[in-house]
Amino acid sequence: METFVFLFSFSALGILYAMNTIPEFQEPYVILEIGIAVLVVVFLFYFLITRGNPPKDALFFVFAEFSFTCVIDLVSALEYDGVISGFMEFYQKTGEPYLGTAYAIMMCYWDGIAHFIMYLVMISRITDRKAYRTLGLFWAGSLCANMSVFIAGIVAGKYGSEIRPAFWLNFLFLLMPVCGAVTLFTKPKDRPLIGGYNAQHAQSMKLIWRPLDLVLVVLLLAAMAFTALRGLVALDSPLEACSTYLRHYEPYLKDPVGYPRVMMLHLFFYGLPLLGAFVYGLLKPGCTWMSDWTMFFAGAIIQCQWAHIGGSLHSRTTAPFRIPNDAFWCVLTANLLYAATPILVALRVQSNPYFFLKIAPFPGQTGLPNSEEKDTKYKDK
Repeated sequence: METFVFLFSFSALGILYAMNTIPEFQEPYVILEIGIAVLVVVFLFYFLITRGNPPKDALFFVFAEFSFTCVIDLVSALEYDGVISGFMEFYQKTGEPYLGTAYAIMMCYWDGIAHFIMYLVMISRITDRKAYRTLGLFWAGSLCANMSVFIAGIVAGKYGSEIRPAFWLNFLFLLMPVCGAVTLFTKPKDRPLIGGYNAQHAQSMKLIWRPLDLVLVVLLLAAMAFTALRGLVALDSPLEACSTYLRHYEPYLKDPVGYPRVMMLHLFFYGLPLLGAFVYGLLKPGCTWMSDWTMFFAGAIIQCQWAHIGGSLHSRTTAPFRIPNDAFWCVLTANLLYAATPILVALRVQSNPYFFLKIAPFPGQTGLPNSEEKDTKYKDK
């Protein structure tokens, strides 16, 4: 099924080509109507062809539908970068002109490549009746961050006065990952939540004897400081540190397109508390929520940082807002490390989850008297 979805998704090229060559299809409200019609037709198509063997998970239809739109996003990014032509000129003028910003181009690359791959993998897992919850949470975090920053950036940035009817289609792509995240968070976990001897041993070790966790805590604290600094910059803080960072390191944060500022505010108000929660989860044993939330946040941060780093380096970003040459490697390293930290935490939780499990009482453990040796033996009388 994933191969069929992959091939069918490229039929979007025909629709784009037809709309680009027929002037009657290029009016703003006509674009909105065609967009809605195409989404409905694609959904009905997948619904009808799966009636004989319907998928057990309704998210199958979301992934199949969004695979189709991934091709459109990839074509948009490639056309804005001059790699191809003849498909999206009309949309650049009367559809969504803000897609030509550096941030939006990088966002479209992420959707057209990374999300497309995720959809095909999850469709394969659903078809084979296999679990995909972990990857699904990563996708939900990625697309929620993608669309929330994108929509808010359009309204708050310089394109807020150029909103066309096609803009309203974006709310579907925000609503679906939110609903998907709620569904996935409430699904039973792929792994057990209760551990035994291994979990008790892992949780008996102090942080000083867990060097990997110690490094991750230090990285998380550094990420919290970095998040706070850039959030204050986005809030126009008069602190000298903020003005110095903005002027000498990341002037892109004040790009009038609005996306960088909105992204920093998202991270400041939502990411910062989560980073603090992850520090707590690495210190306090038995935080079973760590496996879900670290994966969700890893998806969000890698998408945000991809678009942010790529946007700040893209040729469509005007020179005054690009990273200064003398601070290039410093800023790039800091941003890459910032993107890597939540991913490393998520990998740590997934690869060795014993510290984050609840501990079940061992057989015969309850009701035994305490001894000075702190075990279950009596002292010799």
